[in-house]
Amino acid sequence: MSAIRNLVVAVAMGAVAIPSTSAFADDQPAPAASQPPQVVTTTTQQIQADDTNDPFEGSNRFFFGVNQVLDEVLLRPVAVVYRAVLPDFARDGVRNFLNNLNSPVIFANDLLQGDTDRAGDTLVRFGVNSTIGIGGLIDVAKEMETPYHDEDFGQTLAVWGVNEGPYFYFPLMGPSTARDFTGFVVDRGLDPLTYVNWGDSDLEYVPIARTLLNVIDLRSRNIETLDDIERSSVDYYASIRSLYRQSRADAIRNGAQSQDLPDFDSGGGITSPSPISPNLSAQ
Repeated sequence: MSAIRNLVVAVAMGAVAIPSTSAFADDQPAPAASQPPQVVTTTTQQIQADDTNDPFEGSNRFFFGVNQVLDEVLLRPVAVVYRAVLPDFARDGVRNFLNNLNSPVIFANDLLQGDTDRAGDTLVRFGVNSTIGIGGLIDVAKEMETPYHDEDFGQTLAVWGVNEGPYFYFPLMGPSTARDFTGFVVDRGLDPLTYVNWGDSDLEYVPIARTLLNVIDLRSRNIETLDDIERSSVDYYASIRSLYRQSRADAIRNGAQSQDLPDFDSGGGITSPSPISPNLSAQ
């Protein structure tokens, strides 16, 4: 059984060989009305002008190639079947449910960033969607003009003025930076589902099932987008690296991502529920 369990974990993490991406559609939050905390971060323009902070490019490219193979033979075919089998409303329910599960992590990071207005929105959303929204399957809070937003500890570190550090492309896990990987580790500690199997080994597959469902749903929402990026890129690795940094810069500013950018949030490109990308232009 341990061998099977290890295989399932490997598949779950391998599913993010291609960066975790979200649909570019319908239910995206506008930037919060209140003034966000002062963010010390690079701008999208600076990232485009200087995309050289990749001291481990040789090994990063190797793992990128490995992850591409995993995506081609495993994740993309599964995502195609998932999208073909489930109707739109069912997949939207899955996404709403997964977003709702991430509310404790978002709430904690809202508070750590000193943004009490957004923390209040997160708390309201969680309460409303968990009850009236049938455990989060229906985004009732959105209809009450309290849209979803995402925060992670990588963004919190940026708000606190921590530089992103070198770029990494991790085997199985995908793109990240030193700051975002640190944020991913802290977010796992903030997530109640991390501890769901403590004292009950029968629940050990709950976090794994959540991860698998999350990455399959996100991948299914971006099949054409990633195909187009790969087809039009002279250097696909460099394109993903640049797009990842632009996407994270937009998220840190609480701004709207470009319609052309896959959503590389989720704790620095590593598996966790992530917002559906807004159909708006980046600032």
